[in-house]
Formats: sequence, structure tokens, C-alpha cells
Amino acid sequence: MWETAKDRLRGRLADGLARSGLTLPWWVPLGTTAFTVSGLVVAVGQRVGPALPAAIAGFLLATSSTLLWVCTGRLAPSWLKALGMLAGIGLLLAYPVVPDFAPMPLAVLTGELGSIASARVAFAATGGAAAVLGAAALTVGLVGFPVYLLAVLVGLAAGFMLRWYVRALDAERGKQEAVREQARLGERQRIAREVHDVVAHSLSITLLHVTGARHGLRTDRDVDEAVAALTEAERIGRAAMADIRRTVGLLAQESSGTRPLPGAGDIADLVAETCAAGLVADYELEGDVAAVGATVGLGLYRIAQESLANVVKHARGEKALVRLEIGSADARLTVRNGHNGAARNEGGSGLAGMTARADQLGARLSAGPEGGEWVVDVTVPLARGAAS
Repeated sequence: MWETAKDRLRGRLADGLARSGLTLPWWVPLGTTAFTVSGLVVAVGQRVGPALPAAIAGFLLATSSTLLWVCTGRLAPSWLKALGMLAGIGLLLAYPVVPDFAPMPLAVLTGELGSIASARVAFAATGGAAAVLGAAALTVGLVGFPVYLLAVLVGLAAGFMLRWYVRALDAERGKQEAVREQARLGERQRIAREVHDVVAHSLSITLLHVTGARHGLRTDRDVDEAVAALTEAERIGRAAMADIRRTVGLLAQESSGTRPLPGAGDIADLVAETCAAGLVADYELEGDVAAVGATVGLGLYRIAQESLANVVKHARGEKALVRLEIGSADARLTVRNGHNGAARNEGGSGLAGMTARADQLGARLSAGPEGGEWVVDVTVPLARGAAS
């Protein structure tokens, strides 16, 4: 029951702050109101006899903004709260006592206005508080005027400090949110490239198998050859679906599987898979693939995958050569085929994806016609990959 009441109070305070455009935590107005009301209750209790009616009236005026919130759930404007508080404290100070708790809520008022109100309202309220205290000291003999005035000024300074802190906190939150949004955007782009690479390569190889099956059935009615080609197309399709599920599963919080991501050592299998679908391709390896880190290996694999998919789409009848050279400082991947690329589709996103991967790895990439061939050449520093 207590938890329910606390949650309800917290929600109502948060709603009032939101409607007033304030970014303070809900416990700030709760704490200041509790301190103010407690001081006013003590001040009323200090006044007995003929001063009690005026003290009660002063209490009601000083707490009018709190009563407004209790009745309507709305926070009073700062200037209205300041007027009510100054009028109420003025009535209480018409009957001063020693020591007097009535001036203490004025320090809370100036601190609160310094933190949430405009500077004009905050300084006007501080001037009003000084005037009320000075008038009480001169007319009815309020004792301790310098101490009370110092408390009011300290409250104003504390309010402005809190205002600066809240603004700095809001700016930091905005900066962190921008960083998180940038990270989310980068992750979406990375996953989009992964899905594009998997789909483009798998569909290209699958179409080669389907084309081979159709050709076999049409020319020599070789059912066994057609079934074998369609079976291989089905296997590649299922493997592609598994890769897509695993890649898209990275968006979820839970684990998306334990299958490792491909690396430089899997480029040989990639070329063999492409050859099995009917494309003529050779693979040459120089160096130790174990020297290539996981991040660099995945990037090289995806670039080779996209390059072979482009060969299937644009130069199916040409022979392709995939060469991977691994040195002590860098790794170089070259994919070339006998088509000069004049008829390539400029609207595709394959080259843009390869360029983005190369940029992430700090690599140098070139793709274009060279000596009558279309050549994709990428060189990746191994030191960067090893660090990842």
C-alpha cells in the first residue's frame, strides 16, 4: 500500500514537472516543499495568542502554490509562487520571535527560483525577500536580519549552481544519446551489408545451379544432373537462410547462435562453391591465413563474396582468378575476370558496400577496368586487424 502511494505521488510530480517544462528529478520539488512546509509549521507554532490568526493566514498564503498542486496537480508559475510566499512570510514576520523560523523558507524560495525560473524572476524574488526582511527589521524589530539575508543570497547562488548542473547534465545526456544513435545506425548499416553480401552471393550461385538444371533437362534430359544441381541450389539456399537469420539475430538481445563468422581461411571454400555452380575460377594463396585476424578475415571474405557475385551477374562466361597474398604487414586480395566492366549495373550497392568495408578496416581498395579485365584489389594492414 505504501509503495502504491509512493508510486502515485512520484508519477503525479513527474507529470507536473513535464507539463511545466522542467527537467528536474521528481524528488527535488518534493524535498523543497517538505522543507518549506516544515519551516512554516514551526513558524506558526512559535506564534500564539493574538498573532495566531495572522500566522495561519500567512501559512495559507505561503503554501498556496502547494495547495494548488494538491487540488489540481498543476505547478503554479514561479512568479505566482514567489508572490504568495513573500506575502505569507510578511504576515508571519509582523509578529517576530527569537529565534524566528519564518524567514528560512525564503532561502529555499530563492534557491528554487534560481534553478528553474528566469533570471529576472529569481532576482526580483530575491529583492522582494530582502525588502520583506528589511521592513521587518526596521518596523517590528526582527532579530538576525544579516543572517537571514545571507541565507537568502546563498540560496540564490545554490539555485544558479543547480541550474548550471542540470543544463550540463542535459547536454551530456543529449551527447550520449547522439553517440548511441550513431552506434545503432552503424550497426544497422553493418548488418545491412552482411545481409546484402549473403543474399547477393547465394542467389547468384543458386541461379547458376537452377540454370544448369534447366539446361540439362532441355538438352539431354539428364534428370540425375538436374536433381543434383537443384539439390545443391537447395543446400546453398538453406545455408544462406541460416546466415541471414544469424546476422539479423544480432539485432536481438539473446544469443543468435554459435556458428562462427567466415574468415580468410574460408575464401577457398567460397571459390570452390562458386566453381561447383558452373563458374570457372581459380584460387591462389600465398602466406599463412592464421596471421589474418577475425575482423580483417571477415572483411576480405565479404569482399571476395561480393566480387564473385558480380562476376556471376556480369561475366558468367569469363574465367575468374582470386588471389590472396598474406605478408608480414598486410594482406592483399585480388579478384579479376576477363570482363572489362563496361556493362556493369551502376545502380547496384555492391561496390559501395565493399568500399565501406575497406574504410572500416583502414584498407586501400580499387575496383575497375584494368588491361581488358575487371579487377578488384584491396590491401589491408594486419596490425589493425590483430588489435581487434
